[in-house]
Amino acid sequence: MTDVYVIRNQHGHYWGKRKQWLSGDEPKTVLRTKHEDEAVNILFELSAKDIELRGEVAAAQLSERGEPIIEPSQIPLPSLEEPSAGTEPAPGEAVESAGSTAQEAN
Repeated sequence: MTDVYVIRNQHGHYWGKRKQWLSGDEPKTVLRTKHEDEAVNILFELSAKDIELRGEVAAAQLSERGEPIIEPSQIPLPSLEEPSAGTEPAPGEAVESAGSTAQEAN
């Protein structure tokens, strides 16, 4: 008998209680629902925000400790710092670099 349902993406990562993708190494942090339709609704909302998401609702048994028995993903989670790596310099930095170029020309 299925005890709970979990949400897994195309990389094998699981949707967590803190509303972020997890590798599944710590099953207690993975979001689980007793009803499949509730998990389907959450997956629908996630896929509406991320059109690249290819997720599924997976049935899982509960361990003696009450944690879902899941297989952790072998694919590393994307770094949270990647989006900020390509950001533009702060407005003050741009002004300083432009000012130093103007001073060099004089």
